[in-house]
Amino acid sequence: MLTVRYRSYGSDTLMKLLLIGDVVGKPGRSALLDRLQDLKEQHAIDFTVMNAENVAGGFSITAAIAELLFSSGIDVMTSGNHIFDKHEVIEYIQKQPRLLRPANYPPAHARKRNVGGRGQRRSHCGD
Repeated sequence: MLTVRYRSYGSDTLMKLLLIGDVVGKPGRSALLDRLQDLKEQHAIDFTVMNAENVAGGFSITAAIAELLFSSGIDVMTSGNHIFDKHEVIEYIQKQPRLLRPANYPPAHARKRNVGGRGQRRSHCGD
């Protein structure tokens, strides 16, 4: 968990971020889903980020798994070099702005492979 202090309209505000590293395969998903809501409530988490590049059988992600994780309380998912191991993710990552491709994935290479997606996202959270 990371607590960030920022200035908002002349007053200091705290925002609690839950940063979840690499979740691998079904065992990782099960452990995450079993504990996520409790962690968010116990620590009053405002925003949750998870790395998802190995969440489907140890490599990549599927649309169904991504939607399950988003509906369970994940706000944004990051990825890495294994995100494109399942070709079905290419269409999904182009449509889903909360699933990020690697930020350092060269834009020219992304266009050549027609993978698209975004390497960053600005989100709003809290009240």
